[in-house]
Amino acid sequence: MLLVTQPATRVSTMVTTMTALYLTEAEVEQLVTMDLALEAVATAFRKMALEEAENVPRQRCQTDHVMLHVLPAAAKTLGIIGFKAYTSSKQGTRFHVTLYDGKTGALVAWLEADVLGQFRTGAATGVATRKLARSDARTVGCLGTGKQARTQILAVCKVRPIEHVRVYSRDAERRRAFAERLSVETAVEVVPVDRPEDAVRGLDIIITATTAREPVLWGEWLSPGQHINLIGSNMISKAEADVEVFRRATLVVVDSKDQARMEAGDFVAPLNSGILEWSDIIELAPLLIGRYPGRQSAEDITIFKSLGLGIEDIALAARLVELARAQGLGRSLFST
Repeated sequence: MLLVTQPATRVSTMVTTMTALYLTEAEVEQLVTMDLALEAVATAFRKMALEEAENVPRQRCQTDHVMLHVLPAAAKTLGIIGFKAYTSSKQGTRFHVTLYDGKTGALVAWLEADVLGQFRTGAATGVATRKLARSDARTVGCLGTGKQARTQILAVCKVRPIEHVRVYSRDAERRRAFAERLSVETAVEVVPVDRPEDAVRGLDIIITATTAREPVLWGEWLSPGQHINLIGSNMISKAEADVEVFRRATLVVVDSKDQARMEAGDFVAPLNSGILEWSDIIELAPLLIGRYPGRQSAEDITIFKSLGLGIEDIALAARLVELARAQGLGRSLFST
């Protein structure tokens, strides 16, 4: 069987082809918006809460040089099943999402998924922040100035009327350039700061989006009423927050407990010390549909631990495929 690609607009005239769409990174970037990502990810979590979707925790395997990560998921009422897969090595990381029809099993689409992953991760934070942060939250602090940090800030600025953002990373020039870019993208004042605590103390919403193995966020910097999004680590050996962060927290929410048991390095120390119990941790999906109360007062310190779920990937990918078909973007895959 020979796999051939043709522009999507041409394949529609070929009666013998069964089209499945391929979208490049550039095409995904052309289509995706944070509003779309927020809607798709919120829908995915609601489907999970209603038992209309299934998420399988990330699976990993490796050679001596490359690690493969696979995140399967299915959403029966969205009519899709599929997975995100990516490889990581010294040469970099490569991401794809594969979608199949939920009834026939036919291949629907194959998407390059680096930008998609950035937006779905940001959107998950946005969905959690919309539920957990104080309604009057106006300020944000972000530790980290990479591509994931960008979409975190974009999402939070969509769900709260943010007026001021402070960002910190170790490279002064990088955080300056990042602040300039995000100021333009969000129309919000984004200021680089020289110390990590200056991106935490006294601010309403805190984001950690780092590659750190050891804590970069310390409980002594926190103040009542803050909402914290921990998104940088999805390895059991890495933690961005110290134990005191969890000691001070009123509510701890995670995207998936099953995945957290394998990947949430931030939980290891507080669980081992007895500060946190698994029974204290609630999942975002049932929280969103009112099965748990969420924030109880303006003084609560709330935490959302994001690991990144396959259901987020396939839900957003499905929306992008719809848009691509409507706009004639992408290339159709067919067999001869």
